[in-house]
Amino acid sequence: MKIICIGRNYADHAKEMKSELPTEPIFFFKPDLAILRGHKFYIPDFTNDLHYEVELVIKINRVGKHIDEQFAHKYYNQIGLGIDFTARDIQQECKAKGLPWEKAKAFENSAVLSKQFIDKSDLDMENIQFSLSKNDTVVQNGTSSAMIFTFDKIIAYVSQFVTLKIGDLIYTGTPKGVGPIKIGDKLNGFIGDKNMFKIEVR
Repeated sequence: MKIICIGRNYADHAKEMKSELPTEPIFFFKPDLAILRGHKFYIPDFTNDLHYEVELVIKINRVGKHIDEQFAHKYYNQIGLGIDFTARDIQQECKAKGLPWEKAKAFENSAVLSKQFIDKSDLDMENIQFSLSKNDTVVQNGTSSAMIFTFDKIIAYVSQFVTLKIGDLIYTGTPKGVGPIKIGDKLNGFIGDKNMFKIEVR
């Protein structure tokens, strides 16, 4: 199982990060060990600036390579929600040195994933509303209509480079509002008004 993450897929997030808008999807990988098991997240000791990034997640349901965008919708039928935890201080340090920054993104437990997924037929796929609250205050609000690259375009693009397999997960990017967490924080993720996960930060 692969975890594929899309970067800078919301213009408002790219702006808050002072980054240029991409002309094609930017993607990177997390290992399967990145999936958080359970509802408690322990901040690793190698970072002093760990940020949350809430994202809609596609679960791939069939094998495909070089998928045409017009057929990409056949390769997933469920949407979940997750967090791409990012060690922002490590990421910035690596960027400044021109180095890869996987260690800021791909560490163990860095990928929160909702246990439940929602069938596409139960969602307005053009306008999926999702949000993240920290200590009962909403810190991120997003909608699929604001994505620079649609689900189908992401699948078509990524499949040019790697074969997509059943069970692969694609984290589709985060809207603005990313920020730090600290011990004691409680994170709740929602699709619409449906609570998809609850995380305690330790």
